[in-house]
Amino acid sequence: MPQIGFKKILYGHSVLRVLVVLLIPLIGGITPANAQVTPVCQPPKAGEYLLLVVSPTPESQAQVRRALLPNASTSICKYVNDTVTRIGGFTQIETANEQARYFKDTVGLSAFVAQGQAQPTSGNPPAYNPKPLGAGYAVLVDYFNRPETATQMRQVLETDIGLVSYGQRPYLLASYSSDQKKVNSVLKKLSDRGFFAMLVDSRKVILLKAAVKP
Repeated sequence: MPQIGFKKILYGHSVLRVLVVLLIPLIGGITPANAQVTPVCQPPKAGEYLLLVVSPTPESQAQVRRALLPNASTSICKYVNDTVTRIGGFTQIETANEQARYFKDTVGLSAFVAQGQAQPTSGNPPAYNPKPLGAGYAVLVDYFNRPETATQMRQVLETDIGLVSYGQRPYLLASYSSDQKKVNSVLKKLSDRGFFAMLVDSRKVILLKAAVKP
């Protein structure tokens, strides 16, 4: 009797090993065929504003579609490290900002605006090269969807004002440096003038546009 039981156990293990050998090639063949790579977002056209809604899941992408008009031009793509729904066709930054605020406050999804060059020069394509800032400190200002804030900051600091993304939200970039004393001086000057300024780790900031034109 013990011999019979021993043979049954061996038989069971033999069958299991056969199944594993047969299934592994099948699984290995299915996975690459079904893998989908999200394409990188196409840059905006000259003078165009893009609305980028962070939507990494099918559920959030469906939320975006329900919130838009049926004929809206959209696509799913990769922007820096985020999967977003790209919505193009905006010619006024105020309209794009209003839509970004709607998605954030009403739909509950983070959104930000990317801008193309109004007048490309020397035949170069529109600038669209989002990249993280290096190590150091950055002074950011929450402009509350008021583009005129950039002009006001430029008058105070007498320098170009950039546009960045931080924590999946757009901010104006007042200063970026590894010199903490320098950025603290900018922070104090803006805070004294009533701007909603903050000092952050610049490695977590994504530069969208080096200079916002008035």
